[in-house]
Amino acid sequence: MSSSLYRRLHNVFTNTAKSQVLTAITDAKPKVPPPFNPISEPESSKEQKFRPLIRKFKHLSKDPRFRRRHVNYESFVRRLSRTQQFSAIEDILEHQKIYPEIEDEGFVVRLISLYGKAGMFEQARKLFDEMPELNCDRTIISFNALLAACVNSKKYDKISEIFRELPGKLAIEPDVISYNTVIKALCEMGSLHSAVLVMKEMGKNGIDTDVVTFNTLLDAFHKNNMSSEAEKMWTLMEKKNVISDVRSYNSRIRWLVENNQVVEAEELFEEMKKRGVNPDTYSHNSMIKACAKDGNLELAKSWYVKLEENDCVPNRPTFELLITLACDKDDPDSAYDLCKKCINLKLNVFTGTIQRVVDALVDHSMIEEAKELLEIGKNCPFRYKLSMPNDLQ
Repeated sequence: MSSSLYRRLHNVFTNTAKSQVLTAITDAKPKVPPPFNPISEPESSKEQKFRPLIRKFKHLSKDPRFRRRHVNYESFVRRLSRTQQFSAIEDILEHQKIYPEIEDEGFVVRLISLYGKAGMFEQARKLFDEMPELNCDRTIISFNALLAACVNSKKYDKISEIFRELPGKLAIEPDVISYNTVIKALCEMGSLHSAVLVMKEMGKNGIDTDVVTFNTLLDAFHKNNMSSEAEKMWTLMEKKNVISDVRSYNSRIRWLVENNQVVEAEELFEEMKKRGVNPDTYSHNSMIKACAKDGNLELAKSWYVKLEENDCVPNRPTFELLITLACDKDDPDSAYDLCKKCINLKLNVFTGTIQRVVDALVDHSMIEEAKELLEIGKNCPFRYKLSMPNDLQ
């Protein structure tokens, strides 16, 4: 990597940065408090609740088949992170060092990534530094995992240090994933000009930009309402023969809908299909949102039909938009049907959304339907706490 990029990143991520970047760094708060110390602080009721689950996880970890399934780790760490059980996360991930897979870089990368997603960058860095002691090679793969953990933990001030120092120490060259991660960090900080400069530096260093590079910048420019800069990125993307994917189109469609350019959004939706890019759930949700903004329930339902015809699976935002719109348009029948579909698909919409439908059914004297929805909600996996007027219970 060129020394000019080192200097630029150093300036961007340290106190010599321009005021807007410095402000972004100041505003970027770590997700994670200092690690919990069970010796010096009393154990909370939540920690007591998770203790048997942690023991069970460690027991299951003895099975190599269990250790090969990343989803087992992902779901449990996500659950612990939601309840801020950070010492428990460190406990179960440290426990993995006793198994032979710890000498495999892919396995260690998974652990580093889990620390990053939990906002525990210090632990991710510690594990990365320990890899030689664990007889595990460090390559560009683990380097990129550490960069990603840094971004996921919002430790933007560490990016410069990692990107500037580690490649030389490890005798590795940053690749397109490395650069894309730095660009993502800069975009999240709001330093879009610096992100574009890093993209230009990629070409000078012989690294080809890819669709991820452009999608990251397109998203950032659209979110910051910088449509002219986004259009420049789109033009550059075509000039470099980088094939746009569904995420590229979704970024533009969302921006058009947010800015009430619905006709243009529809045209782009059709253009996407003509170019062989299949719309996904998010593409359809954007069009449903456009209908919701216009208060057009029938058109919104037609987009829902298209979603299913295009083999897309509706998600929670799909139903939140449609059910709310049905209630707004005083259509309890549609709201009722949508609620049942949503619950049958095991999608957890807001309790208030379902309750609003129950209330609408009662207002329209559809008492049996309201009671049925109440029963379905009570017995579904999410155990919705819904209510009926006392005289109807």
